[in-house]
Amino acid sequence: QVQLVESGGGLVQPGGSLRLSCVASGFTMEYYAIGWFRQAPGKEREFVADINVGGNKKYAGSVEGRFTISRDNAENTVYLQMNSLEPEDTAVYYCRARILRQNFWGQGTQVTVSS
Repeated sequence: QVQLVESGGGLVQPGGSLRLSCVASGFTMEYYAIGWFRQAPGKEREFVADINVGGNKKYAGSVEGRFTISRDNAENTVYLQMNSLEPEDTAVYYCRARILRQNFWGQGTQVTVSS
């Protein structure tokens, strides 16, 4: 059974940092593309970053240079390091695995950037 569990969200001041984790079970992450998405109140879910099987990474323009996605194969975990956080980064962050043309989502973790 495919399962994704996000953690690491919280309340942080502008300019601060957080590291999100997405732990997978039921499949091996290194063999599939894994992405981070976010959804702010009243807005549609949007792409943040992803990492493919070859380790290539893509980022949304709004987070380029501030966020870093990485994968730990031994821990079957994908991380999202978020630096220089801004109030506009406030959202629920979701991890997604694309497996055989199906999307699997975690439950999300709340990130709030506020002074």
